[in-house]
Amino acid sequence: MRVLGVDPGLTRCGLGVVDGLPGRRVRMVAVGVAQSPPAADIDQRLLVIAATIDEWLEEHAPDALAVERVFAQHNVSTVMGTAQVAGIAMLAAARRRIPVAMHTPSEVKAAVTGSGRADKPQVQSMVQRLLSLDELPRPADAADALALAICHLWRPAGAVGAPQRAPGSMTAAQRAWAAAEQAARRVPSR
Repeated sequence: MRVLGVDPGLTRCGLGVVDGLPGRRVRMVAVGVAQSPPAADIDQRLLVIAATIDEWLEEHAPDALAVERVFAQHNVSTVMGTAQVAGIAMLAAARRRIPVAMHTPSEVKAAVTGSGRADKPQVQSMVQRLLSLDELPRPADAADALALAICHLWRPAGAVGAPQRAPGSMTAAQRAWAAAEQAARRVPSR
């Protein structure tokens, strides 16, 4: 299974693609950060982030999208921007019929470090170790995106729960089309 983890943020949105391998092993496929200029209007900032997420979905063809669940903070503008970016990521996945899961920060920390109260350096260190990386993934947003993907791979049952479409809601032709789209996303480009 391939998962795109998204650590939503308006200035920096972490993106990490991880493949799940047999025996609870994981392999990093790609990691990066989508950035938007803080001086730009909000609609333009969201457009920049959305375009980057679309590119990652097309290029890496994930089987699922894992997004950090937005939690309350004292800074309302930060929460709003984070929630808007999370919504953009979920919409982009839904348009491609890619299942979406949301994980809380403490759930992600617990999955990769064993403690829901781990700090950012602990998460970065464990992500480095789990993915056998030569150096710490930086910035922290990128490490968090990888951690989200790992969390989803290791805790999928409670995260997604049910398929995006109820069984029987698609015709046989729609199911065949969806299967062909999924297979096409797996074909390497030439």
